[in-house]
Amino acid sequence: MTVRPLLEITDLSVTYWGRSLLGLRGKPFFAVKGANLAIRAGETLGLVGESGSGKSSIANTVLGLVPASSGSIRFGDHDLVAMKTRYPSEVRNQIQAVFQDPYSSLNPSMTVEGIVTEPLRVHTNMNKAERRERAIELLKLVSLQEEHLSRHPHQFSGGQRQRIAIASALALRPKLIVLDEPVSALDVSTQNQIINLLYERRDALGIAYLLIAHDLALVHHISDRIAVMYLGHIVEEGPSDRVYKNPAHPYTKALLDAVPLLDPDRQRARRESRKLQPALDTQRVADVGCPYKNRCPMAMPRCQTDMPPEYPVAGGGVANCFLLAPEVEGHHATKPSREKRIP
Repeated sequence: MTVRPLLEITDLSVTYWGRSLLGLRGKPFFAVKGANLAIRAGETLGLVGESGSGKSSIANTVLGLVPASSGSIRFGDHDLVAMKTRYPSEVRNQIQAVFQDPYSSLNPSMTVEGIVTEPLRVHTNMNKAERRERAIELLKLVSLQEEHLSRHPHQFSGGQRQRIAIASALALRPKLIVLDEPVSALDVSTQNQIINLLYERRDALGIAYLLIAHDLALVHHISDRIAVMYLGHIVEEGPSDRVYKNPAHPYTKALLDAVPLLDPDRQRARRESRKLQPALDTQRVADVGCPYKNRCPMAMPRCQTDMPPEYPVAGGGVANCFLLAPEVEGHHATKPSREKRIP
């Protein structure tokens, strides 16, 4: 029997509309185009790609901050797209978020106790003493102390502020937390601490994560599965180890090649052998054919006119690339199956 995913995104599109000088609706910007993703309870899905690839648009649509243009988002028994951006309390309780910048995501005028207990005050019937007791428990979960309750955000380091944000997100015992670049504003040592904390809390509490990031190495450390986005399209998805160690899509390989190496000679040789070309106008290159065609070193004539479908990848998952087609020499593909997409 197949277990239904906690979150299932099907054929999701998100469009932003510009405005003219007269205030009239201008040209559309297609941020997400036909995305399909699924997250099981207690699972972490890492969503990676360059800035502008559409990652945060998917996150904001799941959170109800941005309306979907088309498609569906199923969260348990709830259709989030049908709700538009007005989620009922039972949905808001179960989906929480931790954002990129801990310096701006916390209210500077509130104490830590006020920040952590605010979700409890709004969504529960706890009295003040019960909320304080819960706040103490939450701070301990993120390695902070009761004495920190009376302090304000400016009295903490960046890593400590992010711990406070995580404690607040955990307050209502959510089923899903959307992590939008949660460590990119922190130094490397603090990043490792926060990632390890998130990993521990996930395993202890059974929470699912949608992790938005641009660093494949970091995402690989915590994710069960990885999805790669380019110009609004999901171009590859699969088990974390397989995507990281044996990427199938040329764009995923280019992202991995962008990760610095400690050996300067190897770094120089790799940079010369495969350079990630600057992105061209997103609207012009993505309307026809493969969205990656103008940057791909292995592009074929059909890539200019046809959108690649999903092909199964050895080791699990799928990739949208004609290099994986059965008729391409040296490749032995099998028929795609839903089980490979959501094991």
